[in-house]
Amino acid sequence: MGLPIEQLVIATNQNDILHRCISAMTTHAPLEQSLAPSMDIMISSNFERLLFDLYDGDGEAIAGLMADAKEGRMKLGPTALAKARKLFSSYRCDDEGMLEMISSVYQQSGYLMDPHTAIGLDAARHSRSNVETPMVVLATAHPAKFPDAVKQAGYPYDPALPTHMADLFEREERFTVLDNDHTTVRQFIADHISS
Repeated sequence: MGLPIEQLVIATNQNDILHRCISAMTTHAPLEQSLAPSMDIMISSNFERLLFDLYDGDGEAIAGLMADAKEGRMKLGPTALAKARKLFSSYRCDDEGMLEMISSVYQQSGYLMDPHTAIGLDAARHSRSNVETPMVVLATAHPAKFPDAVKQAGYPYDPALPTHMADLFEREERFTVLDNDHTTVRQFIADHISS
């Protein structure tokens, strides 16, 4: 798109397969439940797509790498590792660091972050390669989705829902039960899409 991005940072929680991969460490580690649950994924579909690009579309190599990853022993080859490091920096922030980030930002500015954004901000602050270039961190969720985490960070209340969703739990719930059949689901979607 032409946006001059100087640095992309992979921000991970303690389930840090991408950080370990770029750090040339083994990818083996057990999944840990964290306060940033959307990051509690060991092998995401984006990871396989990244490998596909790093290995120039070599499907056979990707199949081998993914099989190795499932066994906990995947390691990038030197050419792929060099390409990955040219594209990305990476940083690992565990629950303790994430809670500290939520707490310190709230105390300094009054802004309450969600756990995923806090991990991204911590990674940006630790990985920034050029202080002359602005570093942008995009908030990825809302703290109301993570009341336990923000309370553990010292925020004394359940975070309020965003204004446009304040009445969420009073809204009428609507759903349709369909047979577990591809054709039925597809037809239902087609019948209910507005043009």
